[in-house]
Amino acid sequence: MSKWKKAVLTSWMLLGMLSGCENTVEETTVTTAQRDEMFTERDLDPSYDEENSVRITLNSASAEADSDSVQISEGIVTISAEGTYIISGTLDEGQIVVRVQDSEKVQLVLDEATIQCADSAALYVAEGDKVFVTLADGTENALINGGTFADEQDESIDGALFSRQDLTINGSGTLHITSPAGHGIVCNDDLVLTGGTISVSSASHGLKANDSVRMTGALTLSVDAGKDGIHAENDEDDSLGFVYIEQGTFSLEAEGDGLSASAYMQILDGTFAITAGGGSVNGTKESSDQWGGFMGRGGGPQRQMSESEQTSSEDDSTSMKGLKAAGDLTIVSGTFQIDSADDAVHANASITVRGGTFDITTGDDGMHADDTLTITDGTITISESYEGLEALHIDIQGGNITLTSSDDGLNAAGGTDASGTEGGRDGMFGGGGMSASSDGTIIISGGILNINASGDGIDANGTIEITGGYTVVCGPTQGDTATLDYDAAASISGGTFIGTGASGMAQTFSDAQQGLISVSLNAQTEGTAITLTDQDGNEIISYTPELSYAVIILSSPDIISGETYTLTAGTVSGSVTAE
Repeated sequence: MSKWKKAVLTSWMLLGMLSGCENTVEETTVTTAQRDEMFTERDLDPSYDEENSVRITLNSASAEADSDSVQISEGIVTISAEGTYIISGTLDEGQIVVRVQDSEKVQLVLDEATIQCADSAALYVAEGDKVFVTLADGTENALINGGTFADEQDESIDGALFSRQDLTINGSGTLHITSPAGHGIVCNDDLVLTGGTISVSSASHGLKANDSVRMTGALTLSVDAGKDGIHAENDEDDSLGFVYIEQGTFSLEAEGDGLSASAYMQILDGTFAITAGGGSVNGTKESSDQWGGFMGRGGGPQRQMSESEQTSSEDDSTSMKGLKAAGDLTIVSGTFQIDSADDAVHANASITVRGGTFDITTGDDGMHADDTLTITDGTITISESYEGLEALHIDIQGGNITLTSSDDGLNAAGGTDASGTEGGRDGMFGGGGMSASSDGTIIISGGILNINASGDGIDANGTIEITGGYTVVCGPTQGDTATLDYDAAASISGGTFIGTGASGMAQTFSDAQQGLISVSLNAQTEGTAITLTDQDGNEIISYTPELSYAVIILSSPDIISGETYTLTAGTVSGSVTAE
C-alpha cells in the first residue's frame, strides 16, 4: 500500500462524525437614518444675502462694524442679534463671540478671515438657537488658539471653535483650525458639516460633539489629533453621541480612535484614510479577548478579559481603533483605508457591512463586534491583523473578503471557554468528543472568502454552518491549531470549501449534506499545488496553498458522495472516495 493510500485510510478510520446540528443567527436589521432627519435645508444651503448682511472688518487688534448688533471691546467682537454677518480681515489677538436669544439663528460668513486667541476659542458660540459658519467660495480662513485655555466664569472653553449650541459649517471655502492645547472644534449639541475644505490640528480631539456629528456634501476634512479624530459622546442619553456620514472625503490621523461614537455610527458613503494610534506597527498583536487555547489543548479555561470588560476600562488607557461605536455600526458604501494599532472596525454591539471597499492593516482585529458581524456585500482586504473577523456571531452573506491573520481568521467567541481538557474533540482527526463551550456561531451563505491564518482558520466557540459561497482557508502550520476549530458542530450543505492546514488538532465537518473529502498526508511545503479530478479526468478543484500543510478538506456541489476521485498534492497522488 502506498504512503498516500495509507494516509487516506488512516484519516478516515479515525474520523469521527457528530450528528447534524442546525444553528442560525437571527437576521440583524439595522435601518439607516433618513437624510431629512439629519440635515435641514439651511444646513445644505450656504447662500446668503450680501446686501442685507452686516460686515465685520477685522484689523489686527480691533474691528469695525456698522451695526448696533455688534459690540467691539479690546479685540472681543460680540454679536448680539439674529442675522447674517460677513467677517473678513485679521484679528491677531481677539475673539468672535455669538451671544443671542435662545430662539435666534446666526450666520457667520468667513470671507478671508483669520482670528487668533491666545487663551480661549477664536470663535465662541455662547448663546443662541443655532449658528451657521459659511466658508465663502474661494477663500482661506483660519481659527487659531494660542496654546492655552483659561477658564473664565466657569465656562470651560477648550476648543479653537467652541459652540454651546447647534453648529453647522457649510460653503465651499477653506478653513484651517489650530488648537495646540485642546480640541479643534467643540459642539455641545449637534455638529453638522456639509461643505468646505477643513483642516484641523489639535492636541486633543479634532472634532468633538455631545449629541451628534453629521456630515455630507462636497466636504473635505483632514484631521491631525492628539486624541480621537472625530468624537461624539453623550454621558446622559444613550441615544445621543452618534456619528452619521453620508458622503465626503476624510483624512484622519489620530493618536486615539479615528472616528468614535458613544451611541451608533452610520456611514452611507465617503472616502476615508484613517491612521489610529500610529498604525498597526504599534499594535500588541494580542487578542483583545485573550481566549487562549481551544478545547483539548490543556489548561482549562484561559479567558482573561472580555471585549466589553476591556472597553469599560478604556478610561485608563487610550483606545486606538479606526472606526468605533458603542452601539451598532452600519456601513452601506464607501472607500476605507485604515491603519490602526487596535481594531480597524469595532462595535460594542453589532456591525453590518452592506458594501464598500476596505483596505485594512491593524495591530488587532480587522473587524470586531461584541454581538453580530454581518457582511452582505463589499470588497474587504485585511492585509495584516491579529484576528481577521471576530464576533459572537459572524454572518457572511456576500462580498469578496481576503484576510491575513497572525491568529484566527474568523473567530466566533462568546461566554467563558469552559471546555474540558481530557480526550479529543468530535469531528477531529484523532477522535474523541467534548461538549460545546459557548453559543458562538459562524454562518457562511455567500460571497468569496480567502483566509490566510497562522492560528485557526475558522474558529467557533459553538457551531459553523456553510450553506453557500466560495471559501478558501490556507490554514495554520502549527500542530496545535486547525483549519476548522469548533466546539459543537460544523455543517456544510452548499457552496465550495477548500481548506488546508496542520494535522495535529485537525477537525473536519461533522455534518456534510454534499460531497466531502478530508485527508491527512505527509507534510507538504508551501506552494505545493492540489488538484482534484473525477474518474473521467475532469478537474473539479485546483488550488495552490501559500502555507505548508498536512491536511486537506474539500467540499463542493461538484463532489458526489460515494464516488471516487484522484487527489494530487505535488508529486503525491492517490484515490479518495467522497463521503
